[in-house]
Parts: sequence; C-alpha cells; structure tokens
Amino acid sequence: MDDDYQTYLNRLARMTLPEFYQTQVQHIHESYKYQVAPNGTRQAAPFPGYTIITPPSEDDTKNADFYGNLQEYQSQLLNLSISTELIVPLPSTSFHLTVADLIWDSTYLDERVRNPNYESDLQTCCAKIFNTYKQTAPVSSPIRFAVLGVMVMPRAIGVCLAPTERASYEQIINFRRTLYQNPQLMSLGIEQNYHLTAHITLGYFGKVVPDLDRASLVAMITDLNQKWLGNLPEFIVHRAELRKFDDMTRYYRQPEWAAIDFS
Repeated sequence: MDDDYQTYLNRLARMTLPEFYQTQVQHIHESYKYQVAPNGTRQAAPFPGYTIITPPSEDDTKNADFYGNLQEYQSQLLNLSISTELIVPLPSTSFHLTVADLIWDSTYLDERVRNPNYESDLQTCCAKIFNTYKQTAPVSSPIRFAVLGVMVMPRAIGVCLAPTERASYEQIINFRRTLYQNPQLMSLGIEQNYHLTAHITLGYFGKVVPDLDRASLVAMITDLNQKWLGNLPEFIVHRAELRKFDDMTRYYRQPEWAAIDFS
C-alpha cells in the first residue's frame, strides 16, 4: 500500500506548495481530539489506543537539538496573526514520528470488550514481530529525515518529513510491511489504513471562524517555510516503540513492551 520512494518524494513535495495550501485551508475543521471545557479552554478529549512511534521528545535525547528547533518552529506557527484560537498546540514533550498506526478510539474499545486479554495479546504479538524483524532485516545506515515544511491536514497542522536517502525510506517501509502483513496482528483488528506520510504534528485546529482570512494564512505559512527551509537539523529515527495513549498529549509504555533499535 505504501508508495515507492520517488512517488513518496513527489507527493510530499506537492504538499508544501502554496497552491496545495490554498486548497487545504478551505477544508480545515475543528478537531474532535480536543473539547471545550466549562471554563472555555480547550482540553484533550479521550482518544485511547496503541501506536508504534519514535520515542517522544521528552525521552529522545539523541534528537534534542532537532526538537529544540522544532519547538521554536511551533512557537512561530502559533504566533501567526490570524486567530489566537485557530491552533491548539500540542505539548512539545509529546512530539514524535508515527512509524505505524495500530488501533484507536472506538475500534480499540470494541476489541477490548470482545477480548478481555486484548492488551496482553497485542503486546505479545508486537514483541514477536519486532524480534522476527530484528533477526531478518539487513543492517543498513541510520534512518534520516529532513523537514520539508508545514503540513496542513483537515484537522491538524505539523511538519512533513522526507527521507534523505532511499535506504532510510525502505527501512521504514519494510518494517511497516512486516507489521501490517502479520496474520496474528490482523486477527487483533489491526490493518493498514494509511500510506506513510511521515510528519510530526504540532497542533490541532480549534475554533475555525467563518470569516477566517485563509489567503493570509496561506501567505504566512509559505513565508514560515521559506524562513525555516534547511535550517532544521536532521531527524534520526534510531528507535521505534510500542506505546499506549489515552489522548493526543502523552504516549507511555512499560519497559518490557516491544521496541526496536534501527541504529
């Protein structure tokens, strides 16, 4: 299901063009992953599940420089003079790259009802897959990504990442293929729903007012891209881990859960 290397690069390159932003900002919506509290602030809504991600920034000392720069990038994104309520920022401690989506929200809750041992079955299955991949995957160079620019999604905003070389992309794709083609994992209600679009989410859309100046938003995002293009350090995917989440602000794990080192 995932793209070949060149198709992936072409697709992501289009996503950082002003004309793509012009289309995307016409269709942005308030994210259901945040809700308005009685005091008027937006708080993370319950959204439980499991995922395979790089260690969140609070646990990733190897990418400390990258995440420090990305936090400044997020600050400038939030300071775009469009609407103070348009973007709800994620805590910088939660920044991460999703290597493979697994299961979430109602699908996850339904599977837990169906199978009382679901969580332990999922954890055991992932451990077996990770161990198999470690034994069979060829040793390759570190997995390196570079930031291409702002990525505007229907309900979120972040930065999109492109591999700096073919080998980096193929390592990620081979790992995803090993996961999604595993019959035991599929029996746990997990399937591949999306092509890989490597990105780090910086925030979700909050209040999208009817008279939002979308043209100005496009211009500001484009200017921000020009300022930061090439100024962010490389992001190195040195590890992927099975993590659990209750909402979109924190991803946690037990020490014995599946993890794999890529470098």
